[in-house]
Amino acid sequence: MHEMTLTELAKGLKAGDFSSRELTTSLLDRIERLDGELNTFITVTRDQALAAADAADQARARGDERPLAGLPLALKDIFCTRGVRTSCGSKMLDNFVSPYDATVVEKLEAAGMVSLGKTNMDEFAMGSSNENSFYGAVKNPWDKSAVPGGSSGGSAAAVAAGFTPAALGTDTGGSIRQPAAFCGVTGLKPTYGRVSRYGMIAYASSLDQGGPMARSAEDCAHLLGAIAGHDLRDSTSVARVVPDYLAELDTPLSGLKIGLPKEYFGDGLDPEVERAVREAIGVYESLGAKVCEVSLPHTHLAIPAYYVIAPAEASSNLSRYDGVRFGYRCDAPADLEDLYKRSRAEGFGDEVKRRILIGTHTLSEGFFDAYYRKAQQVRRLIRQDFLDAFDEVDVLMGPAAPTPAFDLGAKKDPVSMYLQDIYTIAINLAGIPGISVPAGFSGQGQRPIGLQILGQHFAEAQLLNVAHQFQQATDWHRRHPSLDQETI
Repeated sequence: MHEMTLTELAKGLKAGDFSSRELTTSLLDRIERLDGELNTFITVTRDQALAAADAADQARARGDERPLAGLPLALKDIFCTRGVRTSCGSKMLDNFVSPYDATVVEKLEAAGMVSLGKTNMDEFAMGSSNENSFYGAVKNPWDKSAVPGGSSGGSAAAVAAGFTPAALGTDTGGSIRQPAAFCGVTGLKPTYGRVSRYGMIAYASSLDQGGPMARSAEDCAHLLGAIAGHDLRDSTSVARVVPDYLAELDTPLSGLKIGLPKEYFGDGLDPEVERAVREAIGVYESLGAKVCEVSLPHTHLAIPAYYVIAPAEASSNLSRYDGVRFGYRCDAPADLEDLYKRSRAEGFGDEVKRRILIGTHTLSEGFFDAYYRKAQQVRRLIRQDFLDAFDEVDVLMGPAAPTPAFDLGAKKDPVSMYLQDIYTIAINLAGIPGISVPAGFSGQGQRPIGLQILGQHFAEAQLLNVAHQFQQATDWHRRHPSLDQETI
C-alpha cells in the first residue's frame, strides 16, 4: 500500500479493499521499521492516528462519503497541533505542546484525514537542506548520502519513502518546491493568501504559505481543496471562492503558451538538470503546447531582496521567544536581561541567530531606508516582471533547483546554501503559485530532478491541470526508492 497514491488509496477505502485502520497500521509499522536512519519524523502520533482511523472506519460504515476520510498524511512540525509537541525543528520549542490546532489542521480533521505525526524540518523553516534541525539532518530516501532539501525536507522525504501518501509543508522561499524536486515528489506552493497561516508558526509573514506535498498533482488537488479558503483569524488570507481543483485536471493542453525565462537557463544551472527540464518541456510540446522565451530581468535581485525582507520579518516574529511565556528557558538566570540573553542564545541554532541578527540590523535606525525599504521596492519590480510575462504566456517553466540533491555536509558556506533557492525565491516575493513535479534523474545516480511550473495569482487549478497532464504522459512520479531491499 505504501506505493499507492492518495487517489488510489481513496478508491481502495471506498471499495472496501482495506480499512483505514489497516492502512494506518501498515504505514506506522513502516515508519517504525525504516525511519530510524532517514529521520523524517520528529513525533509519530500512533495512538491518535489509530483512533482517528477507527473513527473514519465507523463513519464510513454509517454512510459517510467524505472523499478524504480515513486517508493518512503527515504534518510539517510548524503547524500547531492540539495536544502534540510542535517544535518547529528547534530546541526553543522542544517542550512546547500546542493548546490549539492550526486552521489547516482543523480543516484536515474535518475532512476525516488521519495525521501520522509531525515531520522534521530546518529550524524555524530556515534552511535549504534540512541540516539545521535540532533533531538532526534528514536523509534523502533515494540516496542516504544526500540531503532531502529544505525546509520541508522531512515531509518530502516521508512521502518519497512511502511513509505517508501525502504531507503538508510550508514555502517561504522554496521550502515546498525544492525538497519536492530533491525527493522526486510533487509539491505545490499556493498563491499567498490562498491557505490560512493561522497556527502556522511564523518565519516571514509576508512570504510564508502552506501547501500540499504528495506523489501526484491529482493528490495535491485533493489536499488543496481541503485546506484552501478564507479564514477570519488570518488577516492575510484572501476571501475568494475555492474552485474544484479536480474539475480541470483533464483539460487538454493544446494551445497552452509556455514561457521559458532565459534567466533560469544561464550560468550555474547543472547540465543534468537542464537536460531533464528541456526534455520535460518537449513532452509539453508533444501535448500541443507552444513554447517561447521570456525575460524576468530582475531575477538576479531576488536573493539579495529576500535576504533583507525575510530576516527582517523573522527578527520581529522570533522576538516572542524570550524564555518567559513558553518554550525553552535557561537555568538559574541572574536577572531578566540574563534570562533573555541566555534563553535565546541557548535555544536558537546558528542559522536562526544569523538571520535574526541580519534582520535586526536592516530594521535599525539609519539602515531601514537603505535596506528594508529598498528591498521592498525591488520586490515590486520582481512582481511586475511576472505580471508582464503573464501578459504573453499562460505559465512559466524552468528548474526548481540549480542542481540535483547535494551531499550532506557539502555546503558549509551560508551564501552557497542561499543560492540553492535562486529559482524559487522570486515566486514568494511576487506571491504567485508554483509547483514542482518529478521530471527525471541525474545521470550519476538516483537523484531526482524537478520541473517547476509557475502560474498567475490564484491559478492553482491551471497549474494542477498542467502538472497532471505531464504526469499522464510520463511515469517519473511513480518511481520509488527501494528501501525495503536494504537494511536500514
